[in-house]
Amino acid sequence: MTSELERLFEHLRFASISTDSRHVADVRANAEWLVGQFEGMGMATEIHETPGNPIVIARNKHVGGRRTVLIYGHYDVQPVDPLELWDSAPFEPEIRDGKIWGRGGADNKGQHFVHMLGAEKTIREDGELPVNVIFLIEGEEEIGSPNLVPFLEEHRDELACDIIAVSDTGMVAPGVPTLGYGLRGITCLEVMVKGPTGDLHSGVYGGAVANPATAAARMVASLHEDDGKIAVDGFYDGVIPLENWEREMWAKVPGAADEDFLKTTGSPESFGEPGYSIAERLWGRPTIEVNGIGSGYQGEGSKTVLPAEAMFKLSCRLVPGQDPAMVQEKVEAHLRTHTPAGVTI
Repeated sequence: MTSELERLFEHLRFASISTDSRHVADVRANAEWLVGQFEGMGMATEIHETPGNPIVIARNKHVGGRRTVLIYGHYDVQPVDPLELWDSAPFEPEIRDGKIWGRGGADNKGQHFVHMLGAEKTIREDGELPVNVIFLIEGEEEIGSPNLVPFLEEHRDELACDIIAVSDTGMVAPGVPTLGYGLRGITCLEVMVKGPTGDLHSGVYGGAVANPATAAARMVASLHEDDGKIAVDGFYDGVIPLENWEREMWAKVPGAADEDFLKTTGSPESFGEPGYSIAERLWGRPTIEVNGIGSGYQGEGSKTVLPAEAMFKLSCRLVPGQDPAMVQEKVEAHLRTHTPAGVTI
């Protein structure tokens, strides 16, 4: 294993899960590790505290008259549940079939570390970089970057640049270099559905008390029409229609055809809003996705419980013309309208 790969594996071993407060020490340790890496490259490095997780800033020696490139990345990662579906430990990276397996390898530690190695090699071989470079690596992307905008506003002048490079995207198909010019936005909701004050015996109380799990399922089902179109009143308000040139260009993109897409995802068939191709649904149309549902007994065997509450998490992917706050209001209003009798949310 090369030294570069060993260092990447060090990066991947940090369980920097920003959604879980139990990993706050891991997140901090990962940020400090990045500081050491940048300092080893000879870059001026700072760790900026925020109300949440720290932001790491690194700069080469800036030269007047040169263009400035800001390279963005994030060192926090998604949760790893359910662990039983992993073939290897998520924070013990390994190589299988020529691919790196480990949480963060593709989102986003692998990408920004490649930028770091490129800068390091250029400095080592040429003595300096041909442009002024600012690395900005944050630790809250996976929770919506709540402290990034205030940080950017506070440090606007010192972060001024000519170009921003963001590698936190994907490739349309294996082996096809991809330049993304936009991403869908996001707003998220967590919904608690409450019924009785405590779990009840389904044999004693079932049929006379509303079941929060059933109510949650009905509410989730109400979000979409049978054909995949979103059923929330006003959800599509303001959506900017796709341009003809976009639809023509996307139709030529490798990997977006049905057979390629199904091979990549492993899905039995594609499904979504009618009237749009797979590429158009992925890149140009808004969605509501259920990210998780939980309620009642989920262990082995049976337990005749009528649960006291249920929970589901939603993410809305947004496109140009939509306002996140307005979309969230409309989804909340829809859920309140479709809350079954006998439960509260």
